[in-house]
Amino acid sequence: MELDHDTPGYLYEALAKALTARIESGELAPNTPLPAEVQLAREYNVSLGTARHATRVLRERGLVVTVKSKGTYVAKREREPPICLWSVA
Repeated sequence: MELDHDTPGYLYEALAKALTARIESGELAPNTPLPAEVQLAREYNVSLGTARHATRVLRERGLVVTVKSKGTYVAKREREPPICLWSVA
């Protein structure tokens, strides 16, 4: 896959957006490993630093979790927000 390197903005944001789309479409399913940063850099033709920054953005947004010495995995997310069972009277 290629990112458009000519569009304004940061490449890491474009990569994060592309990976977010893959997660939301189900191509990258919950609890499955995210491709390694080196692989992402090659696949999207970006630097390793850009791939690392994009992974960090996904982690900050709660889309992936990193387990030390295991890798980075797509986070399991609730499709619907939890229902509030109490109310303020």
